[in-house]
Amino acid sequence: MQINDVNGSLRRLAILGATGSVGRSTLDVVRRHPARIEVRALTAQRDAAGLLELCREFRPALAFLGDERAARELQDALSRDGLDTRVRSGPAALAEIAADPAADLVMSSIVGAAGLMPTLAAVRAGKRVLIANKEPLVMAGRLLLAEAQRSGATLIPIDSEHNAIFQCLPGGYRCGQADPGVQRLVLTASGGPFRETPLAELAAVTPAQAVRHPNWVMGPKISVDSATMMNKGLELIEAHRLFGLPEERIDVVLHPESVIHSLVEYRDGSMLAQLGQPDMRVPIAHALAHPERWESGVPGLRLAELGRLQFQAVDLRRFPCLALARDALRGGGIFPNVLNAANEIAVEAFLGERLPFTRIAGLIGQTLEAAAGATLPGDESLDAVLEIDAWARRTAAGFAAHDPAVAHA
Repeated sequence: MQINDVNGSLRRLAILGATGSVGRSTLDVVRRHPARIEVRALTAQRDAAGLLELCREFRPALAFLGDERAARELQDALSRDGLDTRVRSGPAALAEIAADPAADLVMSSIVGAAGLMPTLAAVRAGKRVLIANKEPLVMAGRLLLAEAQRSGATLIPIDSEHNAIFQCLPGGYRCGQADPGVQRLVLTASGGPFRETPLAELAAVTPAQAVRHPNWVMGPKISVDSATMMNKGLELIEAHRLFGLPEERIDVVLHPESVIHSLVEYRDGSMLAQLGQPDMRVPIAHALAHPERWESGVPGLRLAELGRLQFQAVDLRRFPCLALARDALRGGGIFPNVLNAANEIAVEAFLGERLPFTRIAGLIGQTLEAAAGATLPGDESLDAVLEIDAWARRTAAGFAAHDPAVAHA
């Protein structure tokens, strides 16, 4: 794969998921570099008011809203303001925006499986794709990497952990390759808001408590994944896809300060780490500027003020979702896709107060067990990926609806 030659010229950016936390952090970096980067397209699923505000500021050529009526209303509002932005709606339009020939870079930050199709469209169009959503790589990582190889697209991870690993690998590294000098990858995890909560109290955890991350500002789904450490499980699978190492050579350690974002251990015994404030603008600025370095708006670390940095082993009794993710990666085939879909259903049920926090892992485990005995496609085509995802969602939703631990009002 070759990096598009955007050095020294104005870079044109499409942001998929512009009103979310990653999208807004991306735009904060963009504001600091008006002569270097131009916003070509902005998309959102439901936040019409937020997208209107961003379109007025950045004046993109294209915008997208998932709801057709809301899209028409947004178009009317922008036209009244005298803006030329063209607003579109519908899945086909979202994929077309992701593949827009006028955009050099695509920030893929749509949460969940909904990000798969536009991400795939951007990859097939040969873009530099900044991947902030784990789920497409978990669901269809081999397909995405094969399409990137074919089209010449460049993938740069935005997750702080994978971006850290990317920065610690040799210059010129391309995602999808295995570097022969790498012995081990170490993903760090804060442990979320319940790292020290007594196990007996976890059953009473509320959605409001689960989304209150101690170090990072994230959306509700990602925050719950952090609380269960499923985020680290998905990142484990993502790291395997991106960097080519087997599951047994990818470790996870608790690092409560969230200052070291991940580490790479080489065969000679050296270990390289990437450090920075727990702020998504750091990996975003790195990916937007790569291979240059741009100011991100984030202050540097003051090491003397940090005092000490701590590392702890992960207690899988507290975080069974991480064990489920390892099992899914070892099982290979359909299981990572099933894991991801079941987790989305379980988190949605928890956030809707239809499932206790401590049943999230159980529901995912039930769905994985059902998948082991189901007749599902064995190939890795897009149709197969989508069929398995849909089956897992239906199955998990059925388990959630009849979960004996649900407290009915």
